Amino acid sequence: MEKLLEILEDIQPDADYETCTTLIDDGILDSFAILSIVAELEDTFGVSVTPAEIIPENFNSAQALWAMVQRLLKEN
Repeated sequence: MEKLLEILEDIQPDADYETCTTLIDDGILDSFAILSIVAELEDTFGVSVTPAEIIPENFNSAQALWAMVQRLLKEN
């Protein structure tokens, strides 16, 4: 989770990833940020994020992102 937070802060440093649960809904993360996050997750964790995974529910919070990464790691 710590590495994920580092990735998020590098891409969008002004957000409160510890508590925010509306990163997509409130427009904190835009489409470019999401694509950057996907690329970093794939490189860092060795997972494959398919287009089907790129939904607001998976990107609205750091916790949701971490849950997605954990699920993808188990599927590999």
